[in-house]
Amino acid sequence: MKSKAVLALENGMVFEGTAIGVDGLCVGEVVFNTSITGYQEILTDPSYARQIITLTHPHIGNTGITPEDNESARIWASGLVVKDLSEIVSNWRSKMSLAEFLVKNETVAISGIDTRQLTSVLRETGSLKGVILSGENIGACEIERAVNSAREFSGLVGVDLAREVTAAQPALWNEGPWDIKSGFTKSDGGKYKVVALDFGVKRNILRLLVGKGCSVNVVPAQTSIDAILEYEPDGVFLSNGPGDPEPCDYAIQVVKDLLSRNIPIFGICLGLQILGIAAGMKSIKMLHGHHGANHPVKNLETGEVLITSQNHGFCLDDSQVPNSVEITHRSLFDNSVQGVRLKSSPAFGFQGHPEASPGPHDAKTLFDDFVTLMDGKNA
Repeated sequence: MKSKAVLALENGMVFEGTAIGVDGLCVGEVVFNTSITGYQEILTDPSYARQIITLTHPHIGNTGITPEDNESARIWASGLVVKDLSEIVSNWRSKMSLAEFLVKNETVAISGIDTRQLTSVLRETGSLKGVILSGENIGACEIERAVNSAREFSGLVGVDLAREVTAAQPALWNEGPWDIKSGFTKSDGGKYKVVALDFGVKRNILRLLVGKGCSVNVVPAQTSIDAILEYEPDGVFLSNGPGDPEPCDYAIQVVKDLLSRNIPIFGICLGLQILGIAAGMKSIKMLHGHHGANHPVKNLETGEVLITSQNHGFCLDDSQVPNSVEITHRSLFDNSVQGVRLKSSPAFGFQGHPEASPGPHDAKTLFDDFVTLMDGKNA
């Protein structure tokens, strides 16, 4: 028999449902994601640390779990909220069900609630602090404590989560994109030496860099400028990651040092925000952020509209843009900054995820732009 579960929000709203993970309590910022596919990649994306993910698609779990599709070694999301969990798995690659995956990763999750109502609340009020509580005996007192726990959660503003999710040690990454016949390809090296600063990097980003001819050394978020320069990099990649970019002062200073040396830089998501701050911009917390695989972004130079994958709760503030920074992309949902390029340095960044898998590939050519910058350095 499945345990009872409740989702309690800081505003006092309580949703009752059924536990689909382990019994226990999790706390985090409750956000909604509009992707139809990719729940496994979402759960294992380190950018979702300390967030409780609400999936707006009503039917989740029918493709099961395939280990090769994980974006990291574990589930980083605090918890999961779905409307209907599929009891049947229909995918020849699957090794376990979503429920089994949640239990294996000791993740608290809830199903059977009205996710449309929850999403409407989050759209109107913004992301809320919340708690999922699951177990056999959940009464009024336990629910009241859950609401209080949600209200006591510190939130994400001012919190440096990059140092919590980053790699413990430097490592060479040599796995390339998936080949339908042989699986993930392997590389013995590449033309371009790239150092990837790991703020919570997704594996598919690293695979695409390898696929573009890069030899990729992944280093911890707090790696010093001297340690980076020892690799003699042709370029530096600033990865995605969770939390507020402003407290990552160690990374911001390193990027400033890199910019002064004219080393090509490419940043994605949190990496873009750190790049922008290093160039003199500020960041702001968004109302409910962007989370999904169907977000339109306009290239301001070409007028082209890209359908993109997104996951961020902070963005660059465009109220004051330094003369050295050019905004290259904007969201067509809210006009927020989606891309910048520096005029005085070979550096650029993109807020969305051009490596999306599964998801849209419209922005994947940004990896080619990074290679072009490195070719210019070596010319």
